[in-house]
Amino acid sequence: MSFLNKLSSKKSKTVKSQGSSEKATLLESEKIYQKGLATVKDIIAPAAFKIESDHIMINKKLASIVFVYAYPRFLQTNWFSPIINLDTTFDVAMFIHPQNTAEILKTLRRTVTQIQSQMSMNEEKGIVRDPILETAYQDIEGLRDDLQQGIEHFFQFGLYITIYADTKEQLKKIETQIESTLEAKLIYMKPAIMQMEEGFNSTLPLGSDKLMIGNNMNTSPLSTTFPFVSSDLTSNQGILYGINRHNNSLILFDRFSMENANMVIFAKSGAGKSYAVKLEILRSLMMEADVIVVDPEDEYRHLCETVGGSFMRIALSSKHHINPFDLPTAIGDETAADVLRKAIADIAGLIKVMLGKISADEDSILDKAIAETYAIKDITPEADFTDLEPPVMGDLQTVLENMKGAESLSTRIKKYTEGTFAGFLNHKTNISIDTGMVVFNIRDMEEELRPVAMYLVLHYIWTLIRSKMKKRVMVVDEAWVMMQHEDAASFLFGIAKRCRKYFLGLTTITQDVTDFMTSKYGKPIVTNSSIQLLLKQSTAAIKVIVDTFYLTDEEKFLLLESNIGEGIFFAGSKRAAIRIVASYSEDQIITSDPEQLLEIKKAKEEIKEMA
Repeated sequence: MSFLNKLSSKKSKTVKSQGSSEKATLLESEKIYQKGLATVKDIIAPAAFKIESDHIMINKKLASIVFVYAYPRFLQTNWFSPIINLDTTFDVAMFIHPQNTAEILKTLRRTVTQIQSQMSMNEEKGIVRDPILETAYQDIEGLRDDLQQGIEHFFQFGLYITIYADTKEQLKKIETQIESTLEAKLIYMKPAIMQMEEGFNSTLPLGSDKLMIGNNMNTSPLSTTFPFVSSDLTSNQGILYGINRHNNSLILFDRFSMENANMVIFAKSGAGKSYAVKLEILRSLMMEADVIVVDPEDEYRHLCETVGGSFMRIALSSKHHINPFDLPTAIGDETAADVLRKAIADIAGLIKVMLGKISADEDSILDKAIAETYAIKDITPEADFTDLEPPVMGDLQTVLENMKGAESLSTRIKKYTEGTFAGFLNHKTNISIDTGMVVFNIRDMEEELRPVAMYLVLHYIWTLIRSKMKKRVMVVDEAWVMMQHEDAASFLFGIAKRCRKYFLGLTTITQDVTDFMTSKYGKPIVTNSSIQLLLKQSTAAIKVIVDTFYLTDEEKFLLLESNIGEGIFFAGSKRAAIRIVASYSEDQIITSDPEQLLEIKKAKEEIKEMA
């Protein structure tokens, strides 16, 4: 090589060396710079992490990892749900590793051969048959058939749980609770001693099974581990109540297909209970059911007017009147005496709601006075009073004034016949409910008279329902008002208990769950209702709801955290998480939003002006 070539080569090596050195320096500087940058890992990483043999410390929180190592011969659907519903913090990881079917079939064939051989040897020795071997043989043969036909597949299934707590005592308590719950189902677990780090990494959302502790499972038992199971409430008849929030199936149901068609709805104010009821009413009308509503807040007027129903305003200044002394027609083998006796008892109940508590002597006097009030109109147990005109409250007042010992009753009842409230009760009935939907509105009724008005309206409705059997739905909104008065609550319970015979479904709505359930008739009304709808609840009322409906922790939190129009739908023994849904047209009819109602009213006025 010439001198010039050697010199050129030496210079080239020097330049390369300098370039590599500069590159290394830049890379080192870049590493130092990157160390000073905050990354996602820095943000989510705990300040401290300590691994012990039986637990992990993450900051000030303790964690323990357990794994399931044994299962029973049979697994029931939803067996893991009680663990998921525990009111505690934990992470669950399920790893499903598919296995080669051909290899599994070879293993099962060898196992079957061994079992057959053992059974033959026992038989030759004259040993009594072994049920365990025979059961294992039948199970394996059945599994071989299913695997061969492709009905089943084979998997390795790993189930790991990371439990969190503030102290070791709490950690042990939660671990024992989970262990006892699983052992009751013959499912056994162990803590991942000396493998806490691997177990913790396995339950992180990384999809990496570091423990690799699995059990052999075919498709059928593996499917039972899915923890979110919901009842199927879809049928070929009935109306759409909403969407199942767990599986997005339709909740189509016919309330009249149950042992009774009664329904109770509990929800806090603004949770969407009236919206849900109005949607049911609208869809029930399409199924040729008549609807009667007791409306305390003027929420059903727009719906009633839209469907061409009758809107009855019950107030002191209203033109609509109901006479509590009206008599129903006899049904079946009922006699005139039976009808009259029942009417006297109902009027006595109304007067007790009007006057408050009365003494035993006054109760006896009142019973006699009501009978005499009917008698002055020739209405007696022996008479045919079909075409006779019933008395009014003023006639009872007259009778009481002429009875010894009735001075107090006469004085107290005067305000309903001559005083401030005379325009409410002392008139003949001038309304009828022949249209498909009838609303009795008591919003403008004085607060003191609301229980009286609800009792009176319900009595009138019940009288008409008994006289003519037809498919009907009756809605009593804000039923807690009636539950505050024993006689009114007793009357409502009587309707709930007997309405099935008259093809009637009673819907009871309340937002004050505590007042409703503290009445001795509150829980019987619930138990006499085959359908229950629970929407969003307040923390103050949730304990009563949990105790009444035996809710799980998951259902309890679902009700506390639900959005408007979401809750739980109960139909007999079935239950499902529900979301109430309405079409745009339905929403325009049933909405309770004041802003939306004003827009609808404005649009109607514009259309009227254009016409």
